[in-house]
Amino acid sequence: MAATNINRVVLTGNLTRDPELRSLQSGTSVCSLRIATNSRRRDASGEWVDKPNYFSVTVWGAQGENCARFLSKGRAVCIDGRLDWREWQAQDGSKRESIEVIAESVQFLGGRDEGMGGGGGGGGQAYNNGFAPHSDVPADTSDFAPQPVGARPSAPMADDDIPF
Repeated sequence: MAATNINRVVLTGNLTRDPELRSLQSGTSVCSLRIATNSRRRDASGEWVDKPNYFSVTVWGAQGENCARFLSKGRAVCIDGRLDWREWQAQDGSKRESIEVIAESVQFLGGRDEGMGGGGGGGGQAYNNGFAPHSDVPADTSDFAPQPVGARPSAPMADDDIPF
């Protein structure tokens, strides 16, 4: 059996600057994003500290146009994509290289008016301008309907149904 290579990255973070949209001569749109994520680590004294990580993200086509239209500095996003390594020679002759994320999908998190640290849903957060948290998977809420006091399940549980 041949080994399968996987190049997949999922990041959630906040934009460190406004998106930059440009068009190639072919008419294809390209949007550049820069996002910051935090990693928590213990320092030498044993205290927890946040270490920021910065990533360059490229979003192609109509999705990139939407990013440029609706996103701004500080907005929380979730990026699903792949890593791409580039190498080139600078004008001074030095060899340069970078790793960037090529986005396959970008989810806008939080509300449109949220800035740095936004992320949606905390402490009575109001969702304005048509943005609201939702899931693509329909939920069956009948499982959460209140039961009268003393009510019993309609079918008895078998020992095989117990998850432990």
